[in-house]
Amino acid sequence: MSMAYRNGTLPKGALKVDRPLSMNSSTKSSASFKSKTVGHTPVTGPRRKSTGSVGNSAANTKDSTSVSGRVRVAVRLRPRNAEEMVSDADFADCVELQPELKRLKLRRNNWDSDTYEFDEVLTEFASQKRVYEVVAKPVVESVLDGYNGTVMAYGQTGTGKTYTLGRLGEEDTADRGIMVRAMEDILSEITPEKDSISVSYFQLYMESIQDLLDPVNDNISIVEDPKTGDVSLPGATTVDIRDQKSFLELLRVGEAHRFAANTKLNTESSRSHAMLMVHVERSVKGRDSVISSENGTTSHTAKAFKPPVVRKSKLVVVDLAGSERIDKSGSEAHTLEEAKSINLSLSALGKCINALAENSAHVPVRDSKLTRLLRDSFGGTARTSLVITIGPSPRHRGETASTIMFGQRAMKVENMLKIKEEFDYKSLSRRLEMQLDKQIAEHERQQKGFKDDIERIAQEAQVRITEAEKGYAEALERERLQYQNDYMDAIRKLEEQWAANKQKHENEKAKSSVLSASMEVAELKKLFEKETISRKAAEEEIDNLKNQLAQWKRSEAAGNSEILKLRKMLEDEKCQKAKLEEEIAVLQSQLLQLSFEADETRRNLDRGETEKLPGTLDSPIPPFMHQHLGDSGVGEKASMAKLFEQVGLQKILSLLESEDADVQIHAVKVVANLAAEEANQERIVKAGGLKSLLTLLRSSNDETIHRVAAGAIANLAMNETNQELIMSQGGISLLSVTAAKAEDPQTLRMVAGAIANLCGNEKLQPKLRGEGGVKALQGMVRSRHPDVLAQVARGIANFAKCESRAYTQGSKTGKSLLIEDGTLPWIVQNANNEASPIRRHIELALCHLAQHEVNAKDMIKGGALWELVRISRDCSRDDIRTLAYRTLTSSPSFQAELKRLRIDYGRSSEAPELNWSMPPVKHGRVFVV
Repeated sequence: MSMAYRNGTLPKGALKVDRPLSMNSSTKSSASFKSKTVGHTPVTGPRRKSTGSVGNSAANTKDSTSVSGRVRVAVRLRPRNAEEMVSDADFADCVELQPELKRLKLRRNNWDSDTYEFDEVLTEFASQKRVYEVVAKPVVESVLDGYNGTVMAYGQTGTGKTYTLGRLGEEDTADRGIMVRAMEDILSEITPEKDSISVSYFQLYMESIQDLLDPVNDNISIVEDPKTGDVSLPGATTVDIRDQKSFLELLRVGEAHRFAANTKLNTESSRSHAMLMVHVERSVKGRDSVISSENGTTSHTAKAFKPPVVRKSKLVVVDLAGSERIDKSGSEAHTLEEAKSINLSLSALGKCINALAENSAHVPVRDSKLTRLLRDSFGGTARTSLVITIGPSPRHRGETASTIMFGQRAMKVENMLKIKEEFDYKSLSRRLEMQLDKQIAEHERQQKGFKDDIERIAQEAQVRITEAEKGYAEALERERLQYQNDYMDAIRKLEEQWAANKQKHENEKAKSSVLSASMEVAELKKLFEKETISRKAAEEEIDNLKNQLAQWKRSEAAGNSEILKLRKMLEDEKCQKAKLEEEIAVLQSQLLQLSFEADETRRNLDRGETEKLPGTLDSPIPPFMHQHLGDSGVGEKASMAKLFEQVGLQKILSLLESEDADVQIHAVKVVANLAAEEANQERIVKAGGLKSLLTLLRSSNDETIHRVAAGAIANLAMNETNQELIMSQGGISLLSVTAAKAEDPQTLRMVAGAIANLCGNEKLQPKLRGEGGVKALQGMVRSRHPDVLAQVARGIANFAKCESRAYTQGSKTGKSLLIEDGTLPWIVQNANNEASPIRRHIELALCHLAQHEVNAKDMIKGGALWELVRISRDCSRDDIRTLAYRTLTSSPSFQAELKRLRIDYGRSSEAPELNWSMPPVKHGRVFVV
């Protein structure tokens, strides 16, 4: 049985897509499906919400754009083929469809059947358009709105998956599949000038990802974002799509390179899982912004830019290879290996679906590359629509039942849909730079025009002044000549009149002549004054023009100075930014170096034996303090001193609020190591370091930060003043929540150490218990890690000792809070633990609890009496052994119980001698020997 590329064999490297593709190839033929319209009725019934995704790809944060969406499943029945028409002619179909009720009946036999409900039931007459509208169109609309979407076909080989998804419709456009119709809708909705579409087409063959657009690229690696968990294939060929024609050419090329083989169940059986990945980027208008002026008021003199927002969504269309049974498909040799690989990957996908449907804590996503690629489709952030294809033949009833159950389980998976929006700062920067260039060019043009206008106005004013002066001079000369001529004429007339009337009217003549002359002189004076006023007005107009010219020159100089000032400010900002970047780089390198040194010292400490720790059992031991001898301790102190001198505590604490998770982790490690020194603790608390550490516990989801922050708090909790501050700021509640969430033993060890130190303060015991500190210690025993249990035992011992002190001082009379909270059974169970630190803390706690008669009855009932007897005999520490002996001999209740059991327990100061004349009692029960 030969295997080749679908639609012919092509050599590797024969085609590389780097321009619009053009290649003719025939597509896989399949039976035609006829159309029948069915109404949509939603499926009712309880659905359990999934607690995880296939790869936990989405970050566990709530978003205002997040909506819940269950995986929608439709079932499509293939009509009988020619072989089934003959071989199954005497048998009824194994399935019966009820599309109006969204139900499917799978026959067990002639009189019994099982009924299943789906979101949509498509008969063998359903058209390709109908299948697209009910299965894929809602997903495509969500992708256009900014959500990720997945359309997937699952079913037995030969049931029509490739026909449903990848049919090109070259012979009949009604046969177009979901891929072609989805791209038609996307292209009709986007704007080519603002939006973009890119496509990748690849196949998963024998657990190897191969590029269908570039066959040479046959081993593409999967890359996962460590922060968001998103999966990408950076090595796959990506082609930008502008029209439907280029997309069809791309599909033809991809189908030509896909692996197929001839089996007994299908002449062209797909031997790989094909995935079409369509990336859509759409621009969204952002919020308005205003520019504040210098006097504090908002001004719209500058253009208000709207920050461009880009929605990035992804549509994944998955054509899974069909599941098959070897005895039915007749696969052998290499085809058999292909079938095994296909069945293994489909089995891994089924396990993930089962785990999500059953709300399992573990989802085996890494069992197959298929499940890693589909991590966002099931339980992630994508809107997923699944179409399962089945056949009517009763010979394949087992495969049909398996396909139906896969769909039923997939319907129980819940996805949390989320829009992915990003601010397009690059585009905004380009727009601002273009606008700035335009403004500068416009300013230069205006400046040049301003200069030209000033020169033109100055020239025109000079010409007008010259013409006015010339005109005024000519007018004055004409008026002067006219007045002179008129004056001479008047004088001549007066002389003639005076000569004619000289004799007759001498007196009147003389009088009249003087009066007429005076009037003429007055008129001449008025005319002269009028001309003088006109000349002054012309001179004033010339002065105004000169003032306007000077004012324009001053405005130009002010504009030039303002431009120079702005350029200088821009250069200063650039220099300041470069200095800040250098300072940040220096700080990060120092933090990395110090963090490396701290990690080295911590690893050296972890290799040390717990038995060698100094101090008494109930003393506060900092779980994160590096106690080293020799050069390592000196080197660390030198590093700390160097850090204080070069950086300063305030800058180190400010890095705790950094957005970079790595910087935060290194900063917390530095603070934790600083807190191990008593001389630094007061400075850290005064500088707000304790508040910052508690804020990190509350806000961060990184378990490394939780571990190191808890260790730093444990170091600070060695001081009684700091213990009260930690309690007053809600520290015990945050530590309890962290203990409930954490799974890492080292994180639990840090949290348990911090709570154990707080347990040593008798003033804080009521509040410590009320805020869940004791319950948190009890909960951390689930880890079963010796280091964690040692810190839990130390906290219980500290708590019991404080209670013992309160009993002695008379401030406490009731039963022990540890007994009330049910801690006694665990104490008794671990009193003889193999780990000596755990055993010694527990032995000390039992002795403190047993010192007070009010606890004796519960301890006898819980079996603690026999542990006290064992401690008084076998404990390796003399002080604990003596304390246990004194407690037994001084307690009336214990003595009465030992007497009742006829056990002779001496009262001497030496080690007790026990007379085991009666059967031994364990946990309050008598065992017959």
